[in-house]
Amino acid sequence: MTDKLSKKNLSWTELGFNYIRTDFRYSAIYENGEWNQGSLIEDDQILIHEGAPTLHYAQQCFEGMKALTTASGDVCLFRPSLNWERMNSTAPRLLMPAVPRELFLGAIEETVRANYPWIPPYGSGAALYVRPMLIGVGENLGLKPAEKYEFRVFVSPVGPYYKDSGMAMISLAVSEFDRAAPNGTGKYKAGANYAGGLLATLNAQGIGANEALYLDSANNKFIDEAGSANIVVFTKDEKFITPSSDAILPSITRRSIMELAEIELNLMTEERPIDLRSEFQNFSEMAACGTAAVLAPVGKIWFDEKWHAMPGNENSDGSVMKKLYELLVGIQRGEIEDKYGWLHSINLGL
Repeated sequence: MTDKLSKKNLSWTELGFNYIRTDFRYSAIYENGEWNQGSLIEDDQILIHEGAPTLHYAQQCFEGMKALTTASGDVCLFRPSLNWERMNSTAPRLLMPAVPRELFLGAIEETVRANYPWIPPYGSGAALYVRPMLIGVGENLGLKPAEKYEFRVFVSPVGPYYKDSGMAMISLAVSEFDRAAPNGTGKYKAGANYAGGLLATLNAQGIGANEALYLDSANNKFIDEAGSANIVVFTKDEKFITPSSDAILPSITRRSIMELAEIELNLMTEERPIDLRSEFQNFSEMAACGTAAVLAPVGKIWFDEKWHAMPGNENSDGSVMKKLYELLVGIQRGEIEDKYGWLHSINLGL
């Protein structure tokens, strides 16, 4: 095994958001009504039957989080229990078995610890992205749940999701497609939700945007979310709002940002339907937020066949969004006191 204290010779500050193979991943199997003990493995390939429901019927879900090296040298996850809760909200919707908390958190900790040489150092702007996933495997053909499941965790060092480091200014284009129906699977982190968005993202990029922005499927007027992130808005009357919809994925980053806005910045926060066209002129700042994107200010939006510059932050980071970004990453990096108990420190055993 590689010296646990030595880091890989990577250009940490130049990493993009791409897959890099690391040394170990964790695998556990659910069969005959119970989970096996699970273990670390080195093989990055998954060998499954051609009839596996994950291939034909998208019986799969996943989570995403980051392990960061803090200012003190600790390696911490950010609110991982909420990821566990979200996976176990998604799993029963897809008739998949729940992943026990001990297995979920233990597998993540063990995988991060085993891949210590791949954890970016403090100050690099990079992180170790952690991907827990649950898939239906085994022999199957008819449209029914799998009889066997694999829970796997793999990791990869990554840089910023958008090209620029820090708070990258982005643009969004309203999509002609619907992301999800109110009573569908939009609020679950199911793999099938993302395949349908690939064309919307491609079309948005063709217009010159970074990402697609979805409106509600019923009325085509209320903001749902971006293709890979939730949305938050600071209004000219100094309210901090975020869309309310049963089709929106409950983002852990968004939840944390809303709490920071209310508690640390003393802003009036609200989760409610947001009518893009009728309310746009009252927007002061807008941002996309999520584990990968963190908090990215929106400079302009394409809708009604033209670009609309953000009334308050076309050419700046946005003062409120910048403050919230600095608060969030400051806590994640151990630069600001974690008075909320959000950081989950990993015992590296070094």
